[in-house]
Amino acid sequence: MHSSILRQLIALPALLAGLAGLYACGSAASQSEAPAAARPAAPASAVYVLATGQSVGVAPGTTLRLDRVNDSRCRQGAACVWAGYISYSLTLSGAAGDSSFVLAEDMPGGVKTQSQNGVNVTLKGVEPAAPAALRAPPPDYRVSLQVDLAAPAH
Repeated sequence: MHSSILRQLIALPALLAGLAGLYACGSAASQSEAPAAARPAAPASAVYVLATGQSVGVAPGTTLRLDRVNDSRCRQGAACVWAGYISYSLTLSGAAGDSSFVLAEDMPGGVKTQSQNGVNVTLKGVEPAAPAALRAPPPDYRVSLQVDLAAPAH
């Protein structure tokens, strides 16, 4: 009877360790095989605010950078023969390489939306919205951009 209790005391921890190992393997396998719908995806549409020189990740392996703001608008307090315009030079970098483009609202021949490699970028606004005063230094612009990702092909 003493040896029967001893065998049970040895077998019980071994059995529990084996069950714990099976549970851990099953749990890890179910997590790694989670369906794509359960994994967080990049947002299909988002608005980003960028300053000159800033970049933002818009999709896995894809970044959007505001390279330069060109502001030729008539400054407050100046006498101008034309109103001027403001434009934004951007670069989209990803697996397909770098793609540079310009967005503008009032620039002749300019566009407010550009599509590059499955990414649509739309100009939403700029801060400050009004041109700077005549002798003021150029402002620190903040550009709002809406980014829409094209649906992946199935």
